[in-house]
Amino acid sequence: QVQLVESGGDSVQPGGSLTLSCTASGGFTFVGRDMGWYRQASGKECELVSSITRDGITLYSDAMKGRATLSQDNAKTTMFLQMNNLQVEDTAVYYCAVASIPLPKCWGQGTPVTVSS
Repeated sequence: QVQLVESGGDSVQPGGSLTLSCTASGGFTFVGRDMGWYRQASGKECELVSSITRDGITLYSDAMKGRATLSQDNAKTTMFLQMNNLQVEDTAVYYCAVASIPLPKCWGQGTPVTVSS
């Protein structure tokens, strides 16, 4: 099982920004992997926020497009999700996962993001 640790979540006001981080350990890297950020709000299903293919192609959900940027460090051991103009609807626990393997995506530690007034 891949060890991925999410961090960076916080409580922010509407319109605020956050950058989430996902760090791999145990010798795992993102090289040759399709990776993604997912989120799950209380009582709702897990949904894809953004993904990046092994070739570096990024995709964004309709909800986040224009407000988020997914990136990876040069070592391909850390990935980021920069989110801007956060709204109440963005409140959820955010997870990173390997997109291309058949395992649950919204699982593990996660990092909670709360957007409220």
